[in-house]
Formats: sequence, C-alpha cells, structure tokens
Amino acid sequence: MSWGTELWDQFDNLEKHTQWGIDVLEKYIKFVKERTEIELSYAKQLRNLSKKYQPKKNSKEEEEYRYTSTRAFLATLNEMNDYAGQHEVISENMTSLITAELTRYVQELKQERKSHFHDGRKAQQHIETCWKQLEASKRRFERDCKEADRAQQYFEKMDADINVTKADVEKARQQAQLRHQMAEDSKAEYSSTLQKFNSEQHEHYYTHIPNIFQKIQEMEERRIVRIGESMKTFAEVDRQVIPIIGKCLDEITKAAESVDHKNDSQMVIEAFKSGFEPPGDVDFEDFTQPMKRTVSESSLSNSRGDGKSEPKFGSKSKGKLWPFIKKNKSPKQQKEPLSHRFNEFMTSKPKIHCFRSLKRGGAGPEDFSNLPPEQRRKKLQQKVDELNRDIQKEMDSRDALTKMKDVYIKNPQMGDAASVDHRLAELGQNIEKLRLEVQKFEGWLAEVEGRLPARSEQPRRQSGVYEAQNPSGVNSCAQDRESSPDGSYTEEQSQETEMKVPATDFDDEFDDEEPLPTIGTCKALYTFEGQNEGTISVAEGEMLYVIEEDKGDGWTRIRRNEDEEGYVPTSYVEVYLDKNAKDVHKPLQKISE
Repeated sequence: MSWGTELWDQFDNLEKHTQWGIDVLEKYIKFVKERTEIELSYAKQLRNLSKKYQPKKNSKEEEEYRYTSTRAFLATLNEMNDYAGQHEVISENMTSLITAELTRYVQELKQERKSHFHDGRKAQQHIETCWKQLEASKRRFERDCKEADRAQQYFEKMDADINVTKADVEKARQQAQLRHQMAEDSKAEYSSTLQKFNSEQHEHYYTHIPNIFQKIQEMEERRIVRIGESMKTFAEVDRQVIPIIGKCLDEITKAAESVDHKNDSQMVIEAFKSGFEPPGDVDFEDFTQPMKRTVSESSLSNSRGDGKSEPKFGSKSKGKLWPFIKKNKSPKQQKEPLSHRFNEFMTSKPKIHCFRSLKRGGAGPEDFSNLPPEQRRKKLQQKVDELNRDIQKEMDSRDALTKMKDVYIKNPQMGDAASVDHRLAELGQNIEKLRLEVQKFEGWLAEVEGRLPARSEQPRRQSGVYEAQNPSGVNSCAQDRESSPDGSYTEEQSQETEMKVPATDFDDEFDDEEPLPTIGTCKALYTFEGQNEGTISVAEGEMLYVIEEDKGDGWTRIRRNEDEEGYVPTSYVEVYLDKNAKDVHKPLQKISE
C-alpha cells in the first residue's frame, strides 16, 4: 500500500492533506501551551491561597498555631505549597518535552514537505516539457507529410502536361523528392521523440513520482507517530507527579489524624488558667451586734463601713468583680475611640494605686503584671528563656571574635587584632545588659512562683478587718487581682518597691483612708458614661475637682463630692491645676458652653 502507486495522480490532494496534518500538529501545540499556562496559573493561585492563610509572624495569630488542629491546618497549607509545585513541574515538563520539541519538529516538517513537493513539481514540469516536444515533432512530421504529398501531386500534374517544358518537369520532380526526404526525416525525428517521451513518462509514473510520494507518505507517517508520542508524553507528565501528589495528600491525612482534642483542651487550660482558687463560703454577718461592719478580703463587694448594702456608683471604695464577671458596656461606650477604650482597660485603678510602670509605647507592663498569676509565670519564664538564648548568641559571637583576634595576633598579615577590640567591648556590654535583664525577670518569676497558692489550699471568704492576732502581714499593695473594664486582670503590684505594712495599716488604707486633697478643677468637655469599676460618669459642661492628674496613662482622677470620685479619660476634660487649692467640697455649678 503505497501512495506512489495508489495515488499517482493525486498530487494536489496530497499537498492539501499534508498541509492539514501540519495544521493539526500546530493546533495540538497550541492546546498543550494553553494547558501549561493553566497549570502555572493554578499553581500560582494555590500558592497565593496558602500564603493568604499562613500565620503572620510575631502576631497573636501565630500563637494560635500551637493547637493540634491549627497545626494540622498549617501542615495542610504547607502541603498545598508542595502540591502547587507539582503543577509547576507539570507545566515545565510539558513545555520542554512537548511544546518546544513539537515546535522545532514542525519547522523541520515544513522544510521537508516543501522539498518533496518541489521535487514533485519539477518532475511534473519535466514530463510536461517532454510532452510538448513530442507534440511539436508530431506536428512537424504531419506538416512535412502533407507538403510531400502536395509536391508529388504537382510533379505528376506537370509530368502529364505536354505543354510543360522538360526543365519544369525536372524541377517539380526534384521538389517532390526533397519534400519526401523531409517527411522521412520528420518521421524519424517523431519516432525518436515518441520513444524518448514514452521512456520518460514510464520513468516519471513508475519511478520518480512513486519515490517522491513515498517520501511524502513516510513524512506524514512520522508526523502521525510524533503526535501520538506527544499525547503519550502528555499523560506521562501527569502520571509522574501522581506519587508526589499522593504523598502530599497522605501528609494532609496524617496531619488530620494527628488532631488531638484532649491535648487541645489541655492547652486551653494552660493558656487561660489564672492561678486563682475559687472563692470560699461567705461568712454570716450579724448586723444585730453593735459592732463595726468590716469587709471580707475575698468578698464579691468591698462595701464602705457606713452600713450601706451596696456601694454607691463612683464612690471611693469600689466593689471587686470576680475574674469571670464582666460588666456590660453601654452602646455609647462601645462607640468610644479605640484609644480611650484601651486606656480605660489599662488604667481601671483600684483603691490602692500601686502600679508598675509601662514600657514606652508598650501594650502592657514589662513584668506582665496585667496577667493572672499562672499566665504571668509562663510569660516570665518565656522571657527568661529568650534572654538566655540571646546571651548564648552573644557569647558565641564573642568567642568567635576572640579566636579571630588570636589568629590576627599570631598572623598579623591576616588582619589587625586591634580592629576587633571595639566589637568585643560592645559584646561584653550587651552580655552584661542581658544578664541584668535576666536577673530582673528571674526576680519577678521567683516572686510570682512564691505567691501562687498550692492546690490543696481552699480559700475561704472572711468578714471583718484584719485583727492584730492575724499573723499574716501584707507584703504588697494588693496581692489579689481585679477585673479591668474589658474583663482582663490587673495585678496591683508596685514595680519599684513593695509595701510591707502591718495588718492595722492595711485596715486603715481601706477603711480609714484620708481623702486626697484637690489639686485643681476641671470641666467635662464630653459626656462620659463610667460603667466600669473605678470610673465615674460625668455630663458635658459639668465642673468637678481634680484629685490626681494624668500619670501618662490617659486617665485623670476626679471628685464630685465626698462620696463620689473616680477616673475619667483625660481627653474628656479640661483641667485647671491649682497647687494652692484647698480641699473644700463646695457644690460646683454645671455650666454649658
């Protein structure tokens, strides 16, 4: 089955068919190219998706990935990155093994096809030329034969005419003989040309054309085989990454199976455990006895000794909220600026004002005193470990520089030994600073660990003042914690010094505290709904006394009368300080601007 024998007369159709084959190949190349673009786009979208949900460094979100469920999710994100990488491999392999190879092959195929059909056209032109020569020889032979016949007839006519001279007859005879000779020559030439044409035609249709068509057939078959191999490669490229994709999916499954709900529950305990013990029973207070009513240390409310059952809002002594009790915020308070709400959170002060100083621009006290005992211990321990690691790094750097200096001393041509002295001095200073920091945090850590209650101790609410027979003294301003406006905890502990006073002084601090003298007046610029502990509500335009100015925390302590005092945001009032002001509680008129 050969195109040369079966399709000897289909030159034009073969030319069209081979051009269609090249078009099909180019269409397949375009298809594969678009597939690679899709794979790249898909891989890029997968990577962007994985990056979008990756935890941000040094953020609260990063801390949440300590749970097994979130770690499994993080592993899934990482595996999705590898999964995307396999789609990039598919794109690269298809580009190099299919698109690039077929593009080069198409160029070669076009050149080969052009050469074969050029040879075919050349052979056709040659046989057409031979046919034209045969036709010309045939027409010449035919013309000479006719001329010879006419000359013979003229000679016979002249020879039969008695009136014609003998010379004319001889001339006619010679002319007839000449025409006959020319006809014979034309006949011989026509016969020779015919034989040559038949030979050329036989060779054309049985040798040249079959050979050319055979080459075209082989070229077309190679094209078909090549496109089939490319399709096979197309599938193999996908199949090669299936094991790696399978491993990615296996890792995702493994991560999912590693989720441990019990472990996560335990981590929640470790994350939010405050270290407080639940309150004990409240003792019965007998008001029938002529005795001074006192306040229990662990009571839910620190009432004044005036016999009132509930503390008046904004009074000097505020009731303590248990850690799990929150006050509802009014809609107006929820709309306050974020800075005011943050300041309100950080500065909701108890009666005894012993706060640790905050870091500059920081989000909380340096000693984490705003956290419950257990959480504070963990944070301090983490800080100590971090500082120790920093010390080790600095010591490693110092050791490396010391060795370098020794090398410079032994081999001065390698460098100046004095050039590293400045850096060694800096490292020594850094190490000393870090050690001082470690000592400071270790002191706070020891303080917290010494104050955490044992598990076996059962706290009990007590009523009454600390009597002289109570042997336990007060070692700090306030050893318990109170809730801040948003429900977090604030430890009442001084950073610089600890107040150690006997129990009677402690009683006086709570019950017999002298009112603070006024240091000026202020006018409320805006209405403030003080619904959190330690705050006081004010109306726009109201005049009040200032008893403690802003310490840099954004709050000013004010007093309306002898029983109502509290904190308001500094930005809500206009303060008029008067160092010579006297503590005279005269009613101030409410004015409007």
